[in-house]
Amino acid sequence: MIHLVSGKGGVGKSTVAAALAWRLSQEGRKTLLVELGAKSHFRHVFNMEVGSEPVSLTTHLSVTRWVGEDCLRDYLRYLIRVEKVVQLFFDNRVMRSLIQAAPALRELAILGQLTSGIRKVGPRLPYDDVVVDSYATGHFRALWRAPMGMSEAIPFGPMGEQSRSITRVMMQPEHVKYYVVLVAEELPTTEGLELAQDIQTELNQKSEIVLNKWLESPLTKEELKGFNGHEFADYLSVLLERQDQTMNQVRASGLTFTKWPWLFTGNVGERIRELAQLGGAK
Repeated sequence: MIHLVSGKGGVGKSTVAAALAWRLSQEGRKTLLVELGAKSHFRHVFNMEVGSEPVSLTTHLSVTRWVGEDCLRDYLRYLIRVEKVVQLFFDNRVMRSLIQAAPALRELAILGQLTSGIRKVGPRLPYDDVVVDSYATGHFRALWRAPMGMSEAIPFGPMGEQSRSITRVMMQPEHVKYYVVLVAEELPTTEGLELAQDIQTELNQKSEIVLNKWLESPLTKEELKGFNGHEFADYLSVLLERQDQTMNQVRASGLTFTKWPWLFTGNVGERIRELAQLGGAK
């Protein structure tokens, strides 16, 4: 199963993705945690080098980092099967300019690698679950739209067929699950719900909403009024009001959701493991 995690920058999607991967691995499922991009966040979280080759965190959990150009190189290596020819392609100045000028190729290569085994194009990734700490909302749209646009631009031939097969997999709930991470603030909630709506409209898939950093207060809003003028009580009242507004918007969307607690552990790695144990509450 492929698990794609997105949300507005700063909502904690990387932490959610890592906790989800950790939880799946603790259930005995062989899991790969993938981060996208040239710079590694998990390098600092797990205090280890994270590159294109998966590295083991636990018996059942590995982590890797995918860059579009590397994924394209792997695909051509599989397709052509002659390393020197692949190298000539990437050493060619015109070809390198094409790759840089056509960013959709990089997104296409990432999704191509992610879905290759399901589509029987290349070897299946040897994992029960692949959890992708994906791009933030805008770039995430570009990711899934890349094969759609390519299939329209090139309706015939191998490239068009590969693009259509990628999109077909992205629309199959038995193979791909989408998570949109929100926090109780206006812009992340609006952007997140718009993203979930686009996923449903364009991919015919329902996302699971993750309400991250959710605070279960021991005091109600009415009880907090008794501390009127106290700085922390005032802040807590505002936070609970924002949470109520976010919850109303999420419920109105009709999407399923889970609440992930706001933890105050200092170490990110510890928070990931604790979130993995707690899981999300309905």
